[in-house]
Amino acid sequence: MRGKIETSLRTAQIGASGVLLIQYRLLKCGIESAPMTTDAGIDLVVYAPKLEKAVTVQVKTCLRPKPAGGRGRLALDWWLPQNSPAELVGLANLDSDQAWLFRHDEFVAKAQQQTEERLHLYFYVEPDYQSQDGATNATLRHSRSRDGCLTCSGFLRQ
Repeated sequence: MRGKIETSLRTAQIGASGVLLIQYRLLKCGIESAPMTTDAGIDLVVYAPKLEKAVTVQVKTCLRPKPAGGRGRLALDWWLPQNSPAELVGLANLDSDQAWLFRHDEFVAKAQQQTEERLHLYFYVEPDYQSQDGATNATLRHSRSRDGCLTCSGFLRQ
């Protein structure tokens, strides 16, 4: 399915697919989660064994990379409300089944654009793109998921 996502998916189906991808990746790491049935800014409740408590997750999903600014390099991007009630933010890329998990404060710190109402986090996906710190996306991709589990999920596991 990689690279061949149906374009006829509705927005709600894209979002639901992202929640399921995050939930699947968590389960592969031995972390239990449950979806919420209401739309109150929290998509999953996750039991974090390391913290010995439940934490909340809001999931944001990209169907596929798109040109930055409409004509630039291919990028993935996610918008999050400033007042998101979730403790964690899950990011999903359906095009390549990638998933990341950030603490809310990490998302805020990494967001390149911030308004009073929303945060915008994006990154380029071209393998040869070199960031300002000199890292290439190929290097970042390798460091993101060594065991198939979510990035930054170490704070959830035992």
